Amino acid sequence: MKSALSLLFAALFAAVSVAPALATETKPKAPPDLKKGEAVSTAVCAACHSADGSRGSPANPILQGQHPEYLAKQLAEFKSGARDNAIMKGFASALSDDDMRNVAGFYAGKQAKPGFARNKELVALGERIYRGGIADKQVPACAGCHSPNGAGIPSHFPRLGGQHAEYTKAQLNAFRREVRTNSTPMLVIASRLSDREIDALADYVAGLR
Repeated sequence: MKSALSLLFAALFAAVSVAPALATETKPKAPPDLKKGEAVSTAVCAACHSADGSRGSPANPILQGQHPEYLAKQLAEFKSGARDNAIMKGFASALSDDDMRNVAGFYAGKQAKPGFARNKELVALGERIYRGGIADKQVPACAGCHSPNGAGIPSHFPRLGGQHAEYTKAQLNAFRREVRTNSTPMLVIASRLSDREIDALADYVAGLR
């Protein structure tokens, strides 16, 4: 009997102990602190991405208006090594989860500036692939995930509209060569694209708005 009571009390104690933990886990996260995000941007990110994530070097992505969930996820994956980039790993490793949320919220709150397609010979091909895919290569339409105007889908797929063509091209090539591996669908899709198709898509995306 004493043993049974001991087990009962132990079970009750465990339930009481777990309850606060569960409450903590389900408690909604506080909104990002944009002032702290701006401070992180100024101290860590601005040299490469500009003070507000706008149209800096074409080798680096435009962060303005990007979905905060996507930005925070990429920072976490740079830090963990799931997305391989030695420079970004160094910066991301210095950030806490809250830092990532804050700086992602800061960039997401900025109005993205429009870009422009430049290659008139390829823009029609880029539009066809983006909007309709390539049936005989089993390449789906990019618009299905990234939306017709390139706005993406929050927390799932990044905004592409207005992104530097050079950066988009570099990422598609990185997926195709399996240098970037943190998106299985993109690994498959990019592996089926030719150089010309990648050039066309990257240029078309730059002018989406």
